Amino acid sequence: MEGVKGAWGHLRGPLCARSLALDGEEKRPAPPPSLLVDSPRSPSSIMVLSNDIDLLHPPAELEKRKHKLKRLVQSPNSFFMDVKCQGCFSITTVFSHSQTVVMCGSCATVLCQPTGGRARLTEGCSFRKKGE
Repeated sequence: MEGVKGAWGHLRGPLCARSLALDGEEKRPAPPPSLLVDSPRSPSSIMVLSNDIDLLHPPAELEKRKHKLKRLVQSPNSFFMDVKCQGCFSITTVFSHSQTVVMCGSCATVLCQPTGGRARLTEGCSFRKKGE
């Protein structure tokens, strides 16, 4: 009894693809060596296997990329920052994910505008994260 190809081209019956390849019907060439080596842009070179890292002391860059609830210790992505006005050099405290326009208290210039996530600082304004 021989193997029969079904409607979708899959083999049915006692013969398998390996025995067909030995008969010489259909042999696939080996992939070129350039495809076997990880390129710097391939996602496998960026990903770190979970078996290769220390779970108690994960790298900081790996923890930073994770979702805020999936980190080893949950921590928010938001923070408070001191923003220095470019005109009058007064310092205003601003929330990083502010949903309203923040104006300078003394000269009434716009310090940051809300976006979908983090607030966008006006060009020329300098900032620093608030310490704990």
